[in-house]
Amino acid sequence: MRKTTLGYLLTAVSLTILLNGCGSSGAKTGDSGQKSANNEQTFSVVAKQEIPSIDASVTNDVVGWGVLKNTSEGLFRADKDGKLIPAGAAESPKISEDGLTYTIKLREDAVWSNGDPVVAADYVYGWQRTVAPKTASEVAYLFESIKNYQAIMDGQAPAEDLGIKALHDYELEVTLEAPVPYMESLLSLPPFFPQNEKTINKSGKKYASSSEHMVYNGPFVLSDFEGAGTDTKWSYVKNEKYWDQANVKMEKINFDVVKEDATALNLFQDGQTDDIVVTGELAQQMVDDPAFFSQEMSNATYVEYNQTKKEFQNENIRKAISYALDRQTLVDQVLGDGSIAATGLVPKNMSFNPETEADFVKDSGNHLKYDPEKAKASWEKAQKELGIDTLKINLLSSDADSAKKVVEYMQGAIQGTLKGVTVEVSSVPLSVRLERGNQGDFDMILVGWGAEYNDPSVFLELFASDNINNSGKYNNKEFDKYLKASAMTDAGNPKARWTDLLEAEKVLMDTMGVCPVYQKAEAHLRNPKVKGILPSGPEYDYKWTFIE
Repeated sequence: MRKTTLGYLLTAVSLTILLNGCGSSGAKTGDSGQKSANNEQTFSVVAKQEIPSIDASVTNDVVGWGVLKNTSEGLFRADKDGKLIPAGAAESPKISEDGLTYTIKLREDAVWSNGDPVVAADYVYGWQRTVAPKTASEVAYLFESIKNYQAIMDGQAPAEDLGIKALHDYELEVTLEAPVPYMESLLSLPPFFPQNEKTINKSGKKYASSSEHMVYNGPFVLSDFEGAGTDTKWSYVKNEKYWDQANVKMEKINFDVVKEDATALNLFQDGQTDDIVVTGELAQQMVDDPAFFSQEMSNATYVEYNQTKKEFQNENIRKAISYALDRQTLVDQVLGDGSIAATGLVPKNMSFNPETEADFVKDSGNHLKYDPEKAKASWEKAQKELGIDTLKINLLSSDADSAKKVVEYMQGAIQGTLKGVTVEVSSVPLSVRLERGNQGDFDMILVGWGAEYNDPSVFLELFASDNINNSGKYNNKEFDKYLKASAMTDAGNPKARWTDLLEAEKVLMDTMGVCPVYQKAEAHLRNPKVKGILPSGPEYDYKWTFIE
């Protein structure tokens, strides 16, 4: 999933509440959950950040992905049990014996919100638009398994040569470079959604800048969204042209951006919202409230070092910072929301050994330990190697309360352990944080990434030397070698591929190319009358129940 940037780590704005049933609007904790006077089925959510973008070819954060997953639809979706089911597709794909060709029939009753039919050409156009070099998409790398992707990236072939064809209006053919065990999961992600060329051409540069300049093929349409990165209020409204609209009983879902946890709690307790995210002291105080629940996420939160800068090219500086962090204290005392101290980059309870079924985290081992003495020793080595006595670091994060708490903890831990190191904290709006990350305008940056599919590669590939999301520019040939083997040479050999991925994480952690901090859990206060709705995440089902 996407760059979440702490403070919006798979949080409520991407709530996958595609609902079926009755709802309340602003019902107080423990009250009767009455519907509004006009009997409208509504649900109110506090969001932690603004929406940076809703363009499927560009969006690379969980906020935008959450909007797209609720208002648009691709070939497949995950149901409430996490099982992939046909959505825009009419049935499961036909796969060639060599695993390289997928033939997919499309649903013939799907239409866009402007009345246009959703046809195979919309998928072809959307995919080609995303990989076209002029788009400069940060999510184009997800297409690397599709035939001719690399040639397109290298400027040796046009985007039209990408391995996707419209056999006719309602049938697609997708050709791969190598077998991909999670291909259908990829096809459920927003970058693989269809796009309406007519709307994009008509809107021009204004496309996806507001709800007016957008078209939808999902259960909801976006309403009252007036500006990417700035608007603090928007809504999802039931899409009456959605092919399965009869099963979408929720009429409207309202979002209101509130970044201060205490303010959000007041709104919840006053009955002005049905769902908020809580962290730190508030989470600990509310843990026994009937409205409280916490859910573990397949999410890694980590610090990237800007390795274009001489100081962070030094491995001992990177190790010193990692050793200075007491991750258990951070998750227990600062976050208090059920988050888990990281032992490596890949989160636990997500991917499992194809032979033994052991968790990847167990097979990989604990790469991260709190050790102040090793931190000091590594810092002393770095000082000698670089010829410096002091170091000033800017630590960048988003500006939500949870983000601020985490970077302030890290600031104290690093300065308190490493004599001569000064950490300055910069907490900025998410859109600014994303832009600065993309431009390499940071020393250290706190990032969260959620799994699009349950495979270690979803995290490890971020740090391939040529991955556009590798903001810190980590570059290690041995790491790249193992990743390439897992994707190509050993793609059809589950045992060998598993070993490749374990070795890749070991190289990444041995060099401290990135500094994992914790695996995110998300603590909510939710109207107790609301049942059966899971919080944010890459898997969703619009038929989940909202019960009075």
